[in-house]
Amino acid sequence: MWYEKAAIYQIYPLGLCGAPHKNDGKLEHRILKVLDFVEHIKEMGFSAVLFNPLFESDAHGYDSRDFFNVDCRLGTNDDFKKVCNAFHKNGIKVILDGVFNHVGRGFFAFQDVIKNKWDSAYKDWFNISFDGNTDYNDGFWYESWEGHYELVKLNLYNEQVKSYIFESVKKWVDEFDIDGLRLDVAYCLNNDFLSALRHFTNNLKPEFFLFGETLHGDYNRWMNDNACHCVTNYECYKGLYSSFNCANMHEISYSLNRQFGADPWCLYTGKHLVSFVDNHDVSRIATILNDKNQLPVLYGLLFSMPGIPCVYYGSEWGEKGDKSEGDNALRPSFEKPQFNELSKIIKNYINIHKNSEALCFGSYKNLLVQPQRLVFERCSQNERIIVALNIANEPFCAYFDSGTANGFDLISQKSVSFENGLNLPPYSCMYIKV
Repeated sequence: MWYEKAAIYQIYPLGLCGAPHKNDGKLEHRILKVLDFVEHIKEMGFSAVLFNPLFESDAHGYDSRDFFNVDCRLGTNDDFKKVCNAFHKNGIKVILDGVFNHVGRGFFAFQDVIKNKWDSAYKDWFNISFDGNTDYNDGFWYESWEGHYELVKLNLYNEQVKSYIFESVKKWVDEFDIDGLRLDVAYCLNNDFLSALRHFTNNLKPEFFLFGETLHGDYNRWMNDNACHCVTNYECYKGLYSSFNCANMHEISYSLNRQFGADPWCLYTGKHLVSFVDNHDVSRIATILNDKNQLPVLYGLLFSMPGIPCVYYGSEWGEKGDKSEGDNALRPSFEKPQFNELSKIIKNYINIHKNSEALCFGSYKNLLVQPQRLVFERCSQNERIIVALNIANEPFCAYFDSGTANGFDLISQKSVSFENGLNLPPYSCMYIKV
């Protein structure tokens, strides 16, 4: 499927487009601002764009009011259709954020429950007890997402709820021709719902892509033929920045081998996970990383490790953002995209990745692991690539069993030799075809 060779560009539209933090009810055509980013995303080489929530909501998008209309702060459905058409015209797939576990208190069905209580036709859309209460003093208790009562949990076992969700997904395909969904908090969605959604979307559009947001545990629970095609790789997210900051490449190499290695106990060998170094929920990597000179090396690892690389808007030019300052610090507005030396390096990684059978589909094997150096092999049926990283501010000569005398570095476009050890410059990343 197309996603197996994809590089995804993630946009938080309410942030990028400069929408007010609370829904003010005023129609503004802000989503059209994304049109100014289409050429940049195409030029970088991304093959898919992921939009975080953009439908009518109370505030941040994950507190939906309805699933059928674009948030008035962003514009109209026709506005977003223009955006989707522009991406598709340039060969870029469109993925939307499916927020199906919970809704906002402004959701039409929940508002009806507040008004009509037990006489509401929608009371079974939620998990409600009329013998309790919450801090909102509605006169009843309801299940929320992780105790946040502004986020009302949907009853996904209710057939009317499932029909509403499936009808909205069909509308998104019919109206915007979307190519996939990111399932918010997929770890909260029950297996019956995930299975029904997978089979529904399989029949809705060829190669329709589902990937779920998961944090910990065995990802195979949510990634199988009756659930998502793949899920987010939070295990390696932590390992990526921690290995660099702690000068401990053993950490990320252990995680990668545990997930994708050749041993029988490896969990996800031959499967795809969505890999990332930051997103709309965590501090930007340019803020987290202690040594900013390591940024290009870290992205070199992101695009060479097994998985589907995803880059958060602005991070490709080194934008900073600290989670401790609140979510809004992670979701800024930019007047136009930037392109600098880091962007150029990432563009090169994307180009190599999408054209490499080994990097998209190949096996994983550690060849050399040291505190500040990592060398591993990605091997497919027709291609073998050795990836060599040096995160230190000093050169290093790496000795390992390369299985060959010479290779060709796809990044520098230069021949390299293994005969007397591989010379790694400071802060370097090599993709060596052998």
